Amino acid sequence: MDEFGGGETWRVFRIMSEFVEGFESLKDLGPAITIFGSARTGKDEWAYKSTLKVAELLARQGFAIISGGGPGVMEAANRGARMGKGVSVGLNIQLPAEQKPNRYQDKSLTFRHFFARKVMFVKYASGYIIMPGGFGTLDEFFESLTLIQTEKIRRFPVVLMGRKYWEGLIRWMEQTLIEERTISADDLNLFYLADHPEDAVEYIVKFHRDSIRPTGERRKRSPLPSPASQNE
Repeated sequence: MDEFGGGETWRVFRIMSEFVEGFESLKDLGPAITIFGSARTGKDEWAYKSTLKVAELLARQGFAIISGGGPGVMEAANRGARMGKGVSVGLNIQLPAEQKPNRYQDKSLTFRHFFARKVMFVKYASGYIIMPGGFGTLDEFFESLTLIQTEKIRRFPVVLMGRKYWEGLIRWMEQTLIEERTISADDLNLFYLADHPEDAVEYIVKFHRDSIRPTGERRKRSPLPSPASQNE
């Protein structure tokens, strides 16, 4: 499928329509966590079970859950949101293979263009959970770090789940990127490594609570749900 096929003018209108539909559908979503990971993950694997749990726990904290809408980790994220009585959002993409929408979505959007979809992932997120995944997962992980590092977006918690899966990449960052001075040592603080869903959720909740300034100081609206909304 040609991402950039068709007439130039009509392509612009198709792109605009995807942004408009996404903005209108998600404008009232509230605090949300986007979860990324492989579409190829099976239900009996650690990554699926951990995603299920972390999504459920986050939903019980009042967060909506956003995924790519497909199978594997994405399915586990939406399913976990349902289990936690939270809002489950799927941002699906038209692909020739692997991307079949899962059945656990309360809000479901389908995109033709990756870049429009990626804007929705980050625009409505109060944090990212990065589960084991392939090129697409790595793309989202590094894009989030780039946007935070360059201050194009506010800083939010980015959690890598699965030490065994990610430790080789982190070691490469430490031994190559830092040593070659292509990043600074402080840049490794832009993400957090966790093995357990409870640890990831605790980090995200604490991050947001610590970012709320005392009453009387100028601050942005809290990305956390209010205590009242959590008890409804």
